[in-house]
Amino acid sequence: MISRAVLRSLVAVLTVCCLTGLVVLRQPFQLSQLSHFDAASSTGLERMRDYTNLGLQRIQGLLNGGCLRSDLAVELAHLDRLLAGYVAVPEQGYSHYTEVAEDDWPIDLNQYKGRHVFRLRYGNLKTQELLMMTILELNMNIWATAVTQNFVDVESDEESIRVLLQQFYGKHPISETPQLQLEFLIGDLAQTVYESYPAEMDVSEDVGSSVDLFFRKYRDLHTIYSWFDLLVETYPDILELVWIGQTFEGRDLKALRVSSHKEGSEDVKTIVITAGVHAREWISTSSACYIIYKLIEDYESGGRDAHYYLDNLDFLFIPVTNPDGYEYSWHSDRLWRKNRQETYHPRCWGIDIDHSFDFHFQKSDDLPCGEDYSGEEAFESLESRIINQYLNETKHQHSIHGYIDLHSYAQEVLYPYAFSCSQMPRDEENLLELAYGLSKAIRLSSGKSYGVLSACQDKGADFLPALGSGSALDYMYHNRAYWAFQLKLRDSGNHGFLLPSRYIGPVGEEIYSAIKYFSAFVLNPEG
Repeated sequence: MISRAVLRSLVAVLTVCCLTGLVVLRQPFQLSQLSHFDAASSTGLERMRDYTNLGLQRIQGLLNGGCLRSDLAVELAHLDRLLAGYVAVPEQGYSHYTEVAEDDWPIDLNQYKGRHVFRLRYGNLKTQELLMMTILELNMNIWATAVTQNFVDVESDEESIRVLLQQFYGKHPISETPQLQLEFLIGDLAQTVYESYPAEMDVSEDVGSSVDLFFRKYRDLHTIYSWFDLLVETYPDILELVWIGQTFEGRDLKALRVSSHKEGSEDVKTIVITAGVHAREWISTSSACYIIYKLIEDYESGGRDAHYYLDNLDFLFIPVTNPDGYEYSWHSDRLWRKNRQETYHPRCWGIDIDHSFDFHFQKSDDLPCGEDYSGEEAFESLESRIINQYLNETKHQHSIHGYIDLHSYAQEVLYPYAFSCSQMPRDEENLLELAYGLSKAIRLSSGKSYGVLSACQDKGADFLPALGSGSALDYMYHNRAYWAFQLKLRDSGNHGFLLPSRYIGPVGEEIYSAIKYFSAFVLNPEG
């Protein structure tokens, strides 16, 4: 098959000729006319015909319309080839969802039909800026930005991604070729969503007898809370379950305190770990639960490090920070992000909890239906208000030295600030040292690389300040925690938010390694 580079060069000749007036495309352009471009080789035309017919037809159709950028023509042809060549291969244990009766679907999968997730890789800062500007102007659904790996993932249908490419190339100087590469992340979104649910939907089975059983699947809210109860009943000396508030839909928001000393002990440093802020990020909740269990397991087995941590630290875990949204992602929309709170718009529900904290809060231009809607005022989301009250009023005596907020995805360690890249954190040198230490701990555990960068770069605050405003990371760092980070978990490959359950254990292990490193640093920053 002829490469994109060869095809790009071929169409570039036509474009240069068109732009310089050497050629005017007055008649329909025929592929047979291309043979003279490789006159020295009798295989030139054959090589061209080896290219997919659909891609070539796209090039021909574009050229028939007159002068066209060669790079755009090639990229659109490449898109056609991706779409035509994709064949969904179900994961082991799953059929294709279209072969399953709709009554047996976990949720209505029709809402994802015809949807794809595309990865757009850029090669330089100028391409990144133009790409982000175009994506934001088109109000496209961004799944992730990974500055350390130079990509942006967007969810889109076929037509919208074409519009994105056309507008992006329209912004770029025609004298330059943008360093942009289009890839499939998820070719069949409906099928990938289907496979993210347990093959057997009895997630409320009795998991008390085996930890391996609990972490074999993602678990719904009822099962997670039942597991909390079982843990506290089994390990009452080091675990305490705390009710900290109630959500808009009336669900309990719970925290787990893990420590071997009594509540209220003096000179004890606290580490707060939150997860599940965004409903669809199931791996973050599973990882928080995994860390809790590993701390208990290592402590009970006499592990020296675990005894050191639990004897000298208070751990406060909130594994499901967004109970309403998490439950909604299980029963209605797997990709739901926000909470389920009422807004001023009668048909739009939910506030992005991670834009709702009262530090450089900015009312976004997003309507309430948008995924990044921040609310009309700081702490409008009940969950952020409850957490603030719990940490700053109920637990005001706690000396919070560390804060970790678990998210997915992209494999990155983010440090403050998110709201602006021009505002430097008070101890950037220590934050960077600790961030790279967390990344190294993960790499030594699993071999996986986690990039390190400022949260403002990841959030895109340079492009649109509201994208980084009101974050839990900034609020905790500015008001309560000496050191604060957001960890964006796996993966950076082909799954995005829909990481298969077989990764629960491996991700949990690597993040547990990071938490142990973080705990040791908090206890001995000079060491």
